Amino acid sequence: MNRNSLAVGLPSRRRPRPFSLVVFGASGDLASRKLYPAFFSLFREGNLDDWSLIGFGRRPWSDDDFRAEIDKALGPSKPTDLERRDFLSPCSYTTGEIEDPASYQRLSRTLKNDRDVIFYLAVPPEQYRPIVEQLGLAGLARKGADPKGPQTRIVVEKPFGRSGEEAAELNLFLAQRFDEDSIYRIDHYLGKETVQNIAVFRFANEIFEPIWNSRYISHVEITVAETVGVERRAPYYERSGALRDMVQNHLFQLLALTAMEVPASFSADAVRDEKVKVFRALRPITEDQMADRTVRARYKAGFLEGQFVPGYLEEPGVSPDSKTETYVAMKLFIDSWRWAGVPFIIRTGKRMSRRVSEIAVHFKKPPLELFPQGWSGSNQLVFRIQPDEGLTLYLNTKIPGLTDRSRMVSMDFLYGTGFGAPSPEAYERLLLDVLIGDGTLYTRRDEVSASWAFIDPIRAAWDEGLVPLYEYEAGRSGPVEANKLPQSFSARWRRL
Repeated sequence: MNRNSLAVGLPSRRRPRPFSLVVFGASGDLASRKLYPAFFSLFREGNLDDWSLIGFGRRPWSDDDFRAEIDKALGPSKPTDLERRDFLSPCSYTTGEIEDPASYQRLSRTLKNDRDVIFYLAVPPEQYRPIVEQLGLAGLARKGADPKGPQTRIVVEKPFGRSGEEAAELNLFLAQRFDEDSIYRIDHYLGKETVQNIAVFRFANEIFEPIWNSRYISHVEITVAETVGVERRAPYYERSGALRDMVQNHLFQLLALTAMEVPASFSADAVRDEKVKVFRALRPITEDQMADRTVRARYKAGFLEGQFVPGYLEEPGVSPDSKTETYVAMKLFIDSWRWAGVPFIIRTGKRMSRRVSEIAVHFKKPPLELFPQGWSGSNQLVFRIQPDEGLTLYLNTKIPGLTDRSRMVSMDFLYGTGFGAPSPEAYERLLLDVLIGDGTLYTRRDEVSASWAFIDPIRAAWDEGLVPLYEYEAGRSGPVEANKLPQSFSARWRRL
């Protein structure tokens, strides 16, 4: 039941059919920090009617123990006593081992056959296969179910494989037990309001779409900078690095939404058809271009917000001879009619000077500089994804006075003030979509394959040492070596 969700935003009421949401990893950090608060928000806003929430995990909890854990996670939401009672009463818990068939039989007895079932795998990636296998053996996958009857869906968190080969194997494994339109590969960046607004801004405003091409745009810059380090995620991060953790999914999704063609409609498959075309049009980076078009680095000790922070090699759980990158920058080209010759520069890193995620579209200079003494720069359109979601358009304007001097001024729009209400949290939107059965904001199988096809050769070249591993001081904007990417076409990064 696909809706035009990307185009029309989040209506005040989008109610799913009766359903049961089963959370694997019910006692984990992801469930407590993101899923339960988001689910409660949907409940509080009136988007849920007939439902149940079932936790599955190894801890020997009773239903009341599970409800107490959920209640603890809802603290910042400040539920009333009535809300707490009504929300917690449909919640229950099943104790089980992920590879124990009897555990899934117990789970099966808690599920009703006349409602949709959504399995959310809030677990480490190595547990995906045994859970999916046991769901299939227990008859809970419902592959090939009548589209008019109760449906079963499964939500898989990133990382979806560590390479194209692993992703293909996992896709095949899932496809043997679930229909493709029942598999929801989540990327929480796609739930952010500004990300969803990219398509609306482009395709619902005629003044911008005609100039959204190589004739008017000089280059596009995508930044996802974090101030945090690896924290307690060193075992995962050592196997992943910034390229797999951020570029292959988050940054590439932002790239696709910025560069895609107008879809035939805003149904899930029509939008994803256009996104995958972007990935397939990415110009491959050859081995002899790797050092010029890609940069990798890791943070060393430094000061961030007035506090001393250790370097990556000093983080608990990091190998002293680690070669893992915490920063990635690239210069990319999309070989399509619209984008021929336009550089896309992307960067992401940890322990950077500021937390910011944005897409900056840089427009070309005027063909004739009529105000050479006063001109202060090219126009820019910036989509701010975090921390302050909104849009900024930078324009040149004359400074009042008797000279011809000008300066850049900004026209700002903030979601928080523009609509008088805070934007829904990303997981809230994505949860509602999977409950309804709308896959527009989820990643399709061929998207995953196409993005890995571009990333795998880069990863291989880095592993062979074809690109040096630079360092940058924590609290800075990244390695100075990354400046060569915009400098190659007479530009520079936006200041963090």
